Amino acid sequence: MINGKSTKAEVLEAVKQDGASALYWASEELQGDRDVVMAAVKQEGYALKYASEELQNDREVVLEAVKQNGHALMCVSEELKADREVALAAVRKNGWGLEYASSELRGDREVVLEALKQNGCALWFASEELQGDRDVVMAAVRKDWDALKYASEELQKELRLLLTVVALVGW
Repeated sequence: MINGKSTKAEVLEAVKQDGASALYWASEELQGDRDVVMAAVKQEGYALKYASEELQNDREVVLEAVKQNGHALMCVSEELKADREVALAAVRKNGWGLEYASSELRGDREVVLEALKQNGCALWFASEELQGDRDVVMAAVRKDWDALKYASEELQKELRLLLTVVALVGW
């Protein structure tokens, strides 16, 4: 059992088995130890939540964390949420990570399309402009039909009209 008195070697061994929980119980000193935190986030990216603020803002540690769990993006500084490479790594792992990217990156077509490859409903977190972009919406709907509810109202109306026409014509 890890506690505030556990040694670095004990914590390093524990985070390899259960990254987040082990880091949570580690001392503040070890939560700020780069080796310990790096081992923890490689095992479970969300362990970043229990790392020191300094390491939550360490680009290399953050990249490892989001590559393991895209939701780890929620635990980083605004500066790193606006880092394109970090955001891309997060959404490639989990499209829902788009929720935590900066507003600028939620309007970045490439970042959003990468998120949609993982989860079509990540369209929910895309900028309004991209929610109204036919190609982006089609990419989302191809992945998950439910994503349509996150498209702009205008595109939803167009689709309803198209479906009505198809039903009337009998295609």
